[in-house]
Amino acid sequence: MVASRICALDELETNQAVKVDIDGVSIALVKDAAGEVFAIGDTCTHGDISLSEGFVEDDTLECWAHGSQFSLRTGKPITLPAYEPVPVYQVELVDGDIYIDTAVTLAV
Repeated sequence: MVASRICALDELETNQAVKVDIDGVSIALVKDAAGEVFAIGDTCTHGDISLSEGFVEDDTLECWAHGSQFSLRTGKPITLPAYEPVPVYQVELVDGDIYIDTAVTLAV
């Protein structure tokens, strides 16, 4: 599978998650305060909740419903009640645009 262009880097707000769907895969896309971009599975493993509606803090994304925090780097839950990780996808920046390949998972 080829990486899909998602958007321009400057279209993403810092510390805000955005939901994107690529070929039926829901992803939470985040640009952190350092300008690094992360793509993790959008569904909380504790409940069927969209993580992109949650809160970004440092290198974590917190589920708004029950407070589980997931590492943007590894997808692993840092706090309960979630105990299963979410997938993390490879992000590429090309000429100021963000590309994600859902066939390449970095974690899980």
